[in-house]
Amino acid sequence: MKTQPVVDAIDAGMADARSTLEDLVRIPSISADTARTADVQRSADGVAAYLEACGLENVRQAAAGGSPPAVIGEWLHADGAPTILLYAHHDVQPPGFVDRWTSDPFEPIERDGRLYGRGTADDKAGAVAHAAMVKAWLDTAGSLPCNVKVFIEGEEEIGSPRLAKFLAAYADDLASDVLLLADAGNWSVGTPGLTYSLRGLVSGDVTVAVMNAPVHSGMAGGAVPDPTLALASMLASTIDEYGDIAIDGFWDDVRELTPNERTPLDALPDTSEGLKRAWGVLAGVELAGDPSVSVYERLWFRPAIAVLGFDSHPIAGSSNQIVARATARISIRVAPGQDPERLVVCLRSHLESRVPHGLQFTFDPHETVPAWTCEPAGWAFEAAERALAAGFGKDPVLMGVGGTIPFVGPFAEAFGGIPALLLGPGDPGSDIHGEDESLHLGDWRNLIVSEALLLKE
Repeated sequence: MKTQPVVDAIDAGMADARSTLEDLVRIPSISADTARTADVQRSADGVAAYLEACGLENVRQAAAGGSPPAVIGEWLHADGAPTILLYAHHDVQPPGFVDRWTSDPFEPIERDGRLYGRGTADDKAGAVAHAAMVKAWLDTAGSLPCNVKVFIEGEEEIGSPRLAKFLAAYADDLASDVLLLADAGNWSVGTPGLTYSLRGLVSGDVTVAVMNAPVHSGMAGGAVPDPTLALASMLASTIDEYGDIAIDGFWDDVRELTPNERTPLDALPDTSEGLKRAWGVLAGVELAGDPSVSVYERLWFRPAIAVLGFDSHPIAGSSNQIVARATARISIRVAPGQDPERLVVCLRSHLESRVPHGLQFTFDPHETVPAWTCEPAGWAFEAAERALAAGFGKDPVLMGVGGTIPFVGPFAEAFGGIPALLLGPGDPGSDIHGEDESLHLGDWRNLIVSEALLLKE
């Protein structure tokens, strides 16, 4: 099987692939919003139609335990060859503050070689890349070098809460020798990344309440505690002067890096200033975390805490009153080796012990996902490094990602610890989960080519 005709077919089909991606981006498939259930279904329908159009067989939608619809397809005619599962997800994050986007988050638009819109980089580009690559092989060679299964998940952005049930129900449908996931990212524009480490996730809502209804801040101020200030003080106590987590016992199970992890990490250049520019950090703002620890160790191998949302009363419509209650949504990224369930207990205990004035306290935990890491070596990783180097014209960087992809660890374990190759369409400037999310179109093309070459490898 010659690969150049496949690469040529990918280039010839990029306009069609982009058109499909834009159609999918126009669908606000926000799995966290129950009002968008029909949109998540429309997104699954669109993905299924594209997989069929690209030549995948037995394309069907699947769900378990009330999950949003996933899409499964396959091509299984390469006798004696390994089976590769191609993973992506079609659900997306909420747009956040829509007025802070440069353009409509659900109307894709190109600027300076990047396609802007929610889901462009995370991760509808990954879903389209898989199918477009399969189409190029089938259109030119009439077959694939490997057996392929495609799984496009519908609830990744809410932590894949039904993943265990899904894997139990569809084990035979998904059984594979290698996982190829297109939901990670590149080291930088033009330089591919091959991810071998992901942080885990713990989240929950904490609420403190003073009374059943607001009271006049003049008549009661000075006597009735302000729940917003109380909660703010509790949250502030979770970090030290550097912004590192300062919860008792929290670091007890953070494992030391192995020499095989430490050596390549220490060899990476300090690109802190470049990262700040890519993230849009304002001038004069310093990065958080112990400055004696490299920025990539902070991002990939240490825990971190963030407040995702805070409810008391919006400024619009506010008046001279003390609100009755305040709630914060907390997210913790979990380091390799840490037990997420133990961290929930640590977080709850820390906050509850610091509630002032006897305010009523409630804590509602959400998802718990452990970190995942592997040794980036062996036949599958060697094949991926060769394919990425050929597809991008530059050797890939072995890297971690500070985010969480719940699917990876349980899936690899369910099938005997199979290799998991994490590639992706994003880069540090993609602003996934933020305003003005975008996809670098040139790198997206290179990703599709790399996947095609990887099947041949």
